[in-house]
Amino acid sequence: MHPHPASRHWDGSPRHTQPRRSLRVAPTSPSRLLRAGQSGRCRACGNRLEWYPRSDDRHRPIALHPAEAPTAAVPASCHWHLSCGTAYRHGDGSAWCRLPHAVLCPHRTTTRLTPHVEDLRRQLALRTRRLLDTGAFTPRPAAAPTAPAAPCRPTRPILQLLSIRYLAAHPVDAIRCVAQTRHRHRCPHPVLAPAFPGTWRLLPTGPAHGQLMLPDQAMAVYDLGHLPYDEQLRWRAQRCPTHATSPGAADLALPEWEVFDPLTHHQHLHQRLPTTRRRAGRS
Repeated sequence: MHPHPASRHWDGSPRHTQPRRSLRVAPTSPSRLLRAGQSGRCRACGNRLEWYPRSDDRHRPIALHPAEAPTAAVPASCHWHLSCGTAYRHGDGSAWCRLPHAVLCPHRTTTRLTPHVEDLRRQLALRTRRLLDTGAFTPRPAAAPTAPAAPCRPTRPILQLLSIRYLAAHPVDAIRCVAQTRHRHRCPHPVLAPAFPGTWRLLPTGPAHGQLMLPDQAMAVYDLGHLPYDEQLRWRAQRCPTHATSPGAADLALPEWEVFDPLTHHQHLHQRLPTTRRRAGRS
């Protein structure tokens, strides 16, 4: 008795299989982030969500509910629509819109909305309860209070590149590449390259978006402005030197830069260089 080949069913009938296609990103796409990098699960309720960059000047990511909702049944303040991979606030004139996950998350307390939104919240709450009962989801425990970082070792440093100051989400040596490897995982290599290091400088705070000048004070900035232009573009794209020369590799995460605002991010101002050693007995 000979086994049936993989191209046929157990009864010998032909098996019709669709050819596998690899994920590709169009060269004209404004965002090189794959769909696999945009989807995820809420750490509070376990439900699925999708991340998209906003259309504001900072391009901050926003978590949207994967399914669309009728525009007439959703408050106008919750209307979002997508265009070329970017999320825009309010509707685009169509009968359907997207909702922020923060409005539907059962873990959050929100004001009473329309019946349709309340029904979606109940559905997500039931799904969360089902995930908890089956053990498929474990809520993230509350973070234990940690001691504040020493001023000379900023956990969220300020970087200057392409004449713009950015607030990083991790220390300089821990900023990770966002490109996808051949095994479809995120690249584990850091963006920092020993051949092109930056320089820590004490620079003035400067004005905040054309507003009044803040008190004249210096802050520690990791300056990359002296590097070549291509190297600064690599930093802004948040790619390691290997993937900087691989335009075909897509991104599995959004770059974590945030345009620095001295008024909003005043808690991240440090007046001591990280390379400066503290004197004995000083805190």
